[in-house]
Amino acid sequence: MNVLLCPLSDPGYLYPALAAGRELRRRGHTVQVLAGQQAEAAVTAAGLTMWAVTDPTALSVTHWTVRGPEQHTAVARAVRRLRPDVLVTSVLCHGALVAAESAGLPVVVLGLAAYLWSYRTGPADECGRAWRLAETVKHYASVREAAGLAPRRDRFADTPLLGAAFLLRGHPALEVPGAELPGAVGHVGPCWWEPEPPVAEPLPDSKPLAYVHLGRTFGGTSLWPRLNTAFTSGTHRAVVELGRSGAPEAAPGADLIVGRRRWMGPLVERSDLVLTNATSAPVLAALLHGKPLLVAPNGSEQKVLAAGCLRAGVARRLPESGARAEALRAAVHDTARDHGLRARTEEVGGLLADGKSEARAADAVESAAR
Repeated sequence: MNVLLCPLSDPGYLYPALAAGRELRRRGHTVQVLAGQQAEAAVTAAGLTMWAVTDPTALSVTHWTVRGPEQHTAVARAVRRLRPDVLVTSVLCHGALVAAESAGLPVVVLGLAAYLWSYRTGPADECGRAWRLAETVKHYASVREAAGLAPRRDRFADTPLLGAAFLLRGHPALEVPGAELPGAVGHVGPCWWEPEPPVAEPLPDSKPLAYVHLGRTFGGTSLWPRLNTAFTSGTHRAVVELGRSGAPEAAPGADLIVGRRRWMGPLVERSDLVLTNATSAPVLAALLHGKPLLVAPNGSEQKVLAAGCLRAGVARRLPESGARAEALRAAVHDTARDHGLRARTEEVGGLLADGKSEARAADAVESAAR
C-alpha cells in the first residue's frame, strides 16, 4: 500500500501523523510525507521520506482559513506524482480532503484530543460547537468551490470533514458524558512522537518546575500577566514554551525560562504540573506523564479541551485576570500538591498509554484503503 501523509506542518499536527506513518512503514507499506520545508528535520528524524511543498504557508495551521486552495493545489499535485492509495491528513487541512475527493481516494483524518463540533445527540456543553462547525464548513466549502466541485448535500454538516475515518487522539473521558459521536469518529489515542532533544536541557534545580505551554489568544486574555505574578516569589520555576504565541513578555524578576523547542516530553517529565491554554499536545503530554493540569482557555479547541479536562478530574482552572497574587501562586502550588488530582491524571494517562494508538491509527488507514 502506498500512503501519502499530508498533515499540517506544525508540530502538534505533524508529529502524530509521523507516529502513524512510522507504524505503517513498519508494517511494510510505502509512506511518504508532504510537508513544508520547516518540517524536514522532524520527518528525517522519523525516518520517513519527505516531499516539500513550494509554498511554506500552504500547510501551516496559522493560515488554514485562507490557504485552503493552495493546500488543495499542493496535495493534488503530489497525488498525481506519487499515486497513493490513501491519504492521511490533519483536521482543518481542507485542501487534502478536497484533493482526495477529486481523485477518488479514501482519506483518514487525525483529529485533536477532543471532538470540536456538534455531537449527533447529547447534552450541550456551552463550548460553541454548532458555531464552530458552521465556520469550519464555510471554510471547507470555499475550498471545494475554488476547486470547481459542486456543493455537497449531506445529511449532517460535519460529514465531509470526517473522511473515511476521523481519529481522535484523546480518550472518551474528555468528551461530554452521554454524547454520541458521528459513526466515522473513533478514539485511537495520542499517537505520541516527537524528535529526541540533542542533549538534556540544563535547568536550575533550586525550585521545582512547572511546564507552561502557551497557545494563541484568539482575541482573549494573554497569560503573561498571570505568569509573571504566579512565578514571582512563588514555589515553582516555570519553563515556558512559546509555541505559536507571540513575543515573550516575561517581567524582570519573574522566575521564567522562556523559549521555543521541538520537544516537550523531557521537560514535562521533570515538572510537577503543566499550565496551558489547553491545546492537544501539552494536555496529552501531561496525561501521558501523569502530571496534573492547570488550564486557562481562550478560544477554539482550548475551551472544548479545557472543559473536558475539568470534567474528567485531571485539571484545575487558573484564576482569571485580575486575581490576587496569592491566589495565582496558590493555584500553582495546590495543583502540584493535589494528590487526588494527580491520581486521576495518572489513571487517565494510563488509559491513553495502554491504547496502542499508533497501531490503531494504522489499522484505520489500512481499513480505509481496502
